[in-house]
Parts: sequence; structure tokens; C-alpha cells
Amino acid sequence: MDLFQDMLKQLPDIDHIKEIKILNQKGHQSGVIFNRPSSSGSIKLYNHLFLVFGELNTEAATKGLNLYCEHVKDAKDNRGKHPNIDRLLDIIKSKETFKIEII
Repeated sequence: MDLFQDMLKQLPDIDHIKEIKILNQKGHQSGVIFNRPSSSGSIKLYNHLFLVFGELNTEAATKGLNLYCEHVKDAKDNRGKHPNIDRLLDIIKSKETFKIEII
């Protein structure tokens, strides 16, 4: 089983990113991830999803959950503990598509 920290080493650098905004289809902000130590892994992962998919859709969300590795089970068992994983789970359930804005 892959570990999240090992997977992160394979993703592009994020030093240039201040934050990532998640926008609904009407362009309203529905979430934000700030580039700080507690969320830098999510910034790396969401940036990767943006580079590969250009948006958050069910395909991107599925890929994102695979990349979160061991943290997905904890997120499913403890709803709200991992909001960036919860968002991907919700996208798969609702089949909504969100825009990603890199700042």
C-alpha cells in the first residue's frame, strides 16, 4: 500500500501557490485551501488534479482519493476531520463539477 507522504514526493512543487479556491459552476467560492504546513499536502494533491483534469469532477475526485492513500479510511470513519477528502467524497456522491483556481 502506498503512503500519502511517499506519493507527495512525486507531485510538482507548490512553493508558488498561495491558495487554491474551489468554485461551483456559478463561480461562487465553495472552499479554499491555504498553502501552510497543515495543508500543504492537500495543496500539492489539488494542484496535481488541476494540472491533470482542469477541474474537480468525479474522475478527478476518484483519482484524488487514490492519492490520499491511508487517510481516506480515517476520513470516512471521522467525517469532518479531513475536509479536503470529504469534498472529494461529496463530489463522487453528487456528481457535481467544481472549478479550481490557483492563486
